[in-house]
Amino acid sequence: MTVGGVNRHFYGMGVSMKLLKSISLFVLYPLCMLGLGFYAGVETSHFFYPGEQEENSSPFSGGLPVVTPKPKDVPEQETEPVPVTDDRLDYGVVMDEPENPDGEAEEVSFTAETLCVDTEYVLEETDVLYHTVVETIWRLPDKYVGMNRDQFLKAMEVYESFPPLSELERGFVGLEVLAFSRERVVVQMNYKYVQPSSSFYLAAYDNKVVVYLEDKRTVYIETEIQLDSLPFEIQESIMDMMWIENEEKLYDFLENYSS
Repeated sequence: MTVGGVNRHFYGMGVSMKLLKSISLFVLYPLCMLGLGFYAGVETSHFFYPGEQEENSSPFSGGLPVVTPKPKDVPEQETEPVPVTDDRLDYGVVMDEPENPDGEAEEVSFTAETLCVDTEYVLEETDVLYHTVVETIWRLPDKYVGMNRDQFLKAMEVYESFPPLSELERGFVGLEVLAFSRERVVVQMNYKYVQPSSSFYLAAYDNKVVVYLEDKRTVYIETEIQLDSLPFEIQESIMDMMWIENEEKLYDFLENYSS
């Protein structure tokens, strides 16, 4: 091989190396840029979505995946309902607010209606001997306003046990509540009306003078005349049931000794 051929050979190798180097740079540069872009994308994803990597990662223990259970939501503690005092009545009645199964509040309904100033107060005066009835409508007494059925029945029981003297003088023997509502309450007043009497008897009860009819059993009048305030002779007569001839003499006696 001649010297000129050697030179051409080395010259051809130099050209090939330059060409190879150019091609390598042309290929490696895009690959490097692609790798850097991929790396930058991964790092950016970690920066902006730090929790996503943890959720997608599956830790292994002994070659098997370990599932980490998510904590369950702890239900809030329910508070017990507090009894509510209903102030619509002035009798200290405490009522609990009822609730339906859906948890929605329902309107409170009373087991019994209450009386008001507009309630009709109907009295049926019944003669138990002759079975006659006289009905009268009155204004409801103020002491009964606001009462429910149970309270009104108790009040009637007290009235029946301790009726006024004026009612006893009329022959009152008992009562019965026939109807009860907010609009109307009906009370049957039973009387064994005192029959006319031509003569009377005076007796003493609890140191007070009591007037009986001629049958000596039916009370006609319970007076407030104290027995010990009368003259001694009259006291003795009354202790033996003093006889009064007629109604005129009876009222003369009552007017003379009533204080």
